[in-house]
Amino acid sequence: MSLQSKTALVTGSTSGIGLAIARALAQHGANVVINGFGKPDAIEKERAGIEAEFHVRAQYSAADMTKPEEIAAMVAEAEREFGAVDILVNNAGIQYVSAIEEFPVEKWDQIIAINLSSAFHTMRAAIPGMKQRGWGRIINTASAHSLVASPYKSAYVAAKHGIAGLTKTAALELATHKITVNCISPGYVWTPLVEAQIPDTMKARGLTKEQVIDDVLLKAQPTKEFVTVEQVAAIAVFLCSEAASQITGINMPVDGGWTAQ
Repeated sequence: MSLQSKTALVTGSTSGIGLAIARALAQHGANVVINGFGKPDAIEKERAGIEAEFHVRAQYSAADMTKPEEIAAMVAEAEREFGAVDILVNNAGIQYVSAIEEFPVEKWDQIIAINLSSAFHTMRAAIPGMKQRGWGRIINTASAHSLVASPYKSAYVAAKHGIAGLTKTAALELATHKITVNCISPGYVWTPLVEAQIPDTMKARGLTKEQVIDDVLLKAQPTKEFVTVEQVAAIAVFLCSEAASQITGINMPVDGGWTAQ
């Protein structure tokens, strides 16, 4: 499969799942725009590495996913630079763990903004161009938490359930425009996001690090293995293919059997 002449914009792609997806799309010939926070030197190393390894063009956008005007400007800049945003991957996400009555309001607002509202704003900006060209692929990174809940993750679970609903709605609206809209719902993937939430979970539940990994994280996954970022990226690539042109509005779990229970 070739994605040559296509351009992919992947939010939250300076590390973890997003970076793996950006690299996989570049491997198949797509130019890519990566986005996210991190140390400038590390981000530039990843951006330059994509160009050198896959012989495509790669740009970095520092757009803040809590700011609609920056999101719109990022999409517009990508369209100016590459002529199109053919593939949009909404992957930006953060996590915070706390009981509802103690959940900081500013954390709730931030998680809803980054994990849910940013996808609306990117789609709103990118869809007109996709309609005009008569082709598009929108992939939203949801989560097993778009299908089931866990305690102490009210904002994250609410946002991911919202992403699943937004995906279905957009798929129906765009079904006659040769634009597919799907979401991938990973279980626990070993990423900086998962690693960073371990101390909060230790504190909230009074557990050791090993207990959090074995009794909280992997307890949910019957395979007792973390999903890899490469496995998630491979599904994103497939959803961009012609073979997937009649797949739209789905929520694809990649969760080691978690949501089969």
